[in-house]
Amino acid sequence: MSPITASKASSAFSAYGHVTFLGAGPGDPGLLTLRAVEALAGADVLIAEPDVLDVVRGHARAGVSTPELTVVDEASMTAGVPVLRDAANLVMEAARGGKRVVRALSGDPGLDGDAGAEMLACAAAGIPFEVVPGVATAVGVPAYAGVPLRDSQGADVRFVDARTASDRCWTEVGASDGTVVVSTTLDSVASAAGELVAAGRKPDTPLTVTIAGTTTRQRTWTATLGSIAQTLKQAKVLPSPDGHQPVIAVVGERSAAAQRDQLAWFESKPLFGWKVLVPRTKEQAASLSDQLRSYGAVPSEVPTIAVEPPRTPQQMERAVKGLVTGRYEWIAFTSVNAVKAVREKFEEYGLDARAFAGIKVAAVGEQTAKALIDFGVKPDLVPSGEQSAAGLLEDWPPYDPVFDPIDRVFLPRADIATETLVAGLIELGWEVDDVTAYRTVRASPPPAETREAIKGGGFDAVLFTSSSTVRNLVGIAGKPHNVTVIACIGPATAKTAEEHGLRVDVLSPEPSVTKLAEALAEFGAKRRTAALEAGDPVTRPSERRPGARRRRTTT
Repeated sequence: MSPITASKASSAFSAYGHVTFLGAGPGDPGLLTLRAVEALAGADVLIAEPDVLDVVRGHARAGVSTPELTVVDEASMTAGVPVLRDAANLVMEAARGGKRVVRALSGDPGLDGDAGAEMLACAAAGIPFEVVPGVATAVGVPAYAGVPLRDSQGADVRFVDARTASDRCWTEVGASDGTVVVSTTLDSVASAAGELVAAGRKPDTPLTVTIAGTTTRQRTWTATLGSIAQTLKQAKVLPSPDGHQPVIAVVGERSAAAQRDQLAWFESKPLFGWKVLVPRTKEQAASLSDQLRSYGAVPSEVPTIAVEPPRTPQQMERAVKGLVTGRYEWIAFTSVNAVKAVREKFEEYGLDARAFAGIKVAAVGEQTAKALIDFGVKPDLVPSGEQSAAGLLEDWPPYDPVFDPIDRVFLPRADIATETLVAGLIELGWEVDDVTAYRTVRASPPPAETREAIKGGGFDAVLFTSSSTVRNLVGIAGKPHNVTVIACIGPATAKTAEEHGLRVDVLSPEPSVTKLAEALAEFGAKRRTAALEAGDPVTRPSERRPGARRRRTTT
């Protein structure tokens, strides 16, 4: 390359941004690669179809641009040359503006013909790009459906896109005896099965059909090439309104379709597909919702309380200043909101975690401790047993004038907090500054759709983490339907639920949100086992409500 050419290339490269063609996998956000998450975190512009956008958006930085994507259909072809989807124009326009662009695609970009065309367009325009592979849909979906594509003998595996397959392709896969993975649509499954039979496959060849693979809406049917149409009809499965619901069909004697009952690990999760209402904000419920997802549930966060500043902030201001001047030996946090209130006051005064130097810090509950650690403060005392005010008192040392130079405790709390902790600390010899750090008020009612789901049995379970969540949920949204499984964190919460006419089905063995979720999962597992042993179909609680016979599966 001559010096002049090299200079021009360098100039062109520096003038443009960069494009990452990123494989978002088949639908489960947990299947994104580490490199994909890294690329998303650095993106200025994120371009993706709506279903893919939902998978990747959570890893993009705040304020990332997400221009709406339109697709030009085949009718727009001009003079036999396909017009590129609008995505290519959006990608190049953003890159020419110096932006770091992530073009997210379902599955793996290397198997997407449109992505290849967009890459060529970037190359022709001199726009630098990279490719981050993703889990291919044709591989990931069978894995989640419990259908290994190869047995110990290493059967041949072929992949076919029924939407573009030629007669020659069908003839070749029909003549083989290996496993065939067919990407098709729900309304074309029977047609694809017919093509394979016509090409030489036996009608009694096993196959599985999976819709919404790797998501909690996943459903899989086992049949044969000859019976799949009847199987879907009996299951009352209808295609999506546009008739193009994607599915993955796995065909072959060696595809382990007959063993799916033992291998279907995903759909056999204890709470698979359960819609679980969590009466907390998204911030408060983050780890709990993640735990529920690990059991296969679909959590829905509905806040029942709102947090507001105290009516008279002077008390809080004096206490925070007292922290700096050495007024306290201890500070005790009983909630995440208390940590947030103190942290906000610190930021208002230009303070940070260093102001806690020389002060002992106590925390009730794993989430409160985590909030402190995120603030840069490691708690000195966390209850070793029950995660409550009573549990904290069990481990709190009595005041000793020899070892404790200061006898005062700062207790920032809600305006409706009980007096248990204050009374216990005084009994141990401590002076307590019981300060209202924040007020809790009833949250605004959720959207009408959510209220109807709560009262009409649209949720399979609800987790109550305190008596106030029971009272407030009923107050802002109405009483949960009697088919909804009610899970409570402790006896006091259960009593409040019963006073509101609710039947308590699950009681946590310990006052911990983690144990509460575990108890609900155990309940779901026992319910599933009982149905299987009785030879009954495994259904969710919401599917058993009166007038809610299993509806036809649509998307």
